[in-house]
Parts: sequence; C-alpha cells; structure tokens
Amino acid sequence: MSFFQSFVCSPCNRCFISRDMMQRKGQRNRATVRLTASVIHHGRAISDPTNVVGILGGDSSLIFAKKLIDHKREMPFVLCMEPALINQLLSLQKGSLRCLSGEQEEVCIDDHWLIVEKLRRKRVILENCGVCCIVMPCHLLQCWHDEIKEGCSVPFIHMGESVAEELKEAKLRPIEAGSALTIGLLATNTLLVTRMYQQKLENEGFEVLIPDTNTLKHIVIPAVQALSQKDFVGATNLLRISLHILLVRAVNRVVLASDEFRELLPSDDPLWRKCIDPMDALARSTVKYAQSVERSK
Repeated sequence: MSFFQSFVCSPCNRCFISRDMMQRKGQRNRATVRLTASVIHHGRAISDPTNVVGILGGDSSLIFAKKLIDHKREMPFVLCMEPALINQLLSLQKGSLRCLSGEQEEVCIDDHWLIVEKLRRKRVILENCGVCCIVMPCHLLQCWHDEIKEGCSVPFIHMGESVAEELKEAKLRPIEAGSALTIGLLATNTLLVTRMYQQKLENEGFEVLIPDTNTLKHIVIPAVQALSQKDFVGATNLLRISLHILLVRAVNRVVLASDEFRELLPSDDPLWRKCIDPMDALARSTVKYAQSVERSK
C-alpha cells in the first residue's frame, strides 16, 4: 500500500507538501492525510527540498498536481492555492467567448494587478518553503507570468514556453512540402490567452493557425455551451469537428489550450494524439527540471 500524504501549512491554510511515503506488496492505494497547520509554519524550509516543486494558482493547480504524480509518482510538491482567485478568474472570463467570436471587443483587465499582488505573496511563501522551482498551471495567469515572477529567486516555468519547447524538440516536418511548420491553436479562454500562446509559438519559428470566426461561432462556442448543459456527447462531437477543421489545413499539432475540452477525448483517440495539452507539457518540463536539480546535487 502506498500512502499519499498532504500537509496543510499556515498562514494561508491552502499549501500542501506531498510525497508518496511507502509501498507494500506492490499495491498502490493512496490515502490523504491532513495534518495540523504547524507542520510548515510561515514558510519554514522543507527538510529535504532538493527536488520539491512549488505549485501556484487556483483550482487548476489540483488537476496539475495529479498530472505531476502521474508523470513521476514520487515527485514531492508544495501546493499553494488562493481560494478567492477562482471566482475572480471566472469573472474575468465571463463573456470571453463573445470576444473570441468578434461579437464584442475584449474588456481591458485593468485590475489584474490585484491578482498579481496576491500571487506574488503566495509565490514568496513557496520560495521560503525551499522549492526548487515554481509552476502556475493556469492559461489566463500565464499572461501575467512575468509580473508575478518578478524578483523570484527560483526558476518559474512558463506553460506556453513549455509547449513551444516541446514542439521544437519534436523536430516536426511541414505537412505540405514547401510550406511553413504550422501549429493549430484552440482556446476557449480570453483573447489574452490566444495571443500569449501565439507569441510563444511564433518566437520559436512556428506559424500559428486559429479557428476562423465562423468556426468559433458555430462550432467552438456551441461545444462549450453543450458542456455547460452536461451534453458531453454533443460537446465531444463538436470538438472533433473543430480539430478536423484545423488539421485539414495542414497543421502538425493542435495546442488544446482549453480546460473545458481537456477530458473529452480518450488518450488513445487518434485525434488526441494530434493534440498537445499545455498542462501535460508543463508537467513534463517540471519533472525534467526537478530531476536535473536532483542529479546535480
């Protein structure tokens, strides 16, 4: 039996350090143990911080923590969540689909500095815990990555850069001879997210193709609406159509920058094999970095 322990620390009461503790008889059954807030008090350093990863953000951090364990079962991490951030992000994303379809201009997010300041404080808590690196597995928050990172004493891995680097290392070839290497991008978040991924990919020499306005209006947005109504079959069918539209335009891979669509396709689906999940790319980059730090000690 393997025990998966989570320790709640003060002062935020939303920080977790996790490690698989032991294994017996080849079984892998995880139990979650919540200890007192005194385990790590005000960011007291971890006793063995060699490859401990700091995870920062809202509810997407929990999904990422599971992915991190799936990629490296014994990877220790500290998870620092900001509960109020979840509602703030949902509020910022409200109406974003209408912006993506061109029905209205995107509202400038003038008060994002409030979110940035909150996350900077949480970031400092993680640094004081002695983590080897920090990650922030949220598409929208990547748009303010540099502001949140400012002054950070440890590497702060960017999700968009992880995607671009992974695609570059894949040494892909253009689908059509003589054409540029093209990557499709499917995002259901704000225009800020689309622009962020587009910039990161173009910086590595890729051409980026996004769905046209009609595809967004008549396929992507209805897919998200179907999900909100728990019509998973309808949402999956519409997602498949969206991916096919990009793939027939000779893209090598589709970056699926969408929390909504992440679990719709099974991992063995041929269409899914043409996609790259930014959160998976971030998990692989994080494990790779933490292992390199551990080997260098």
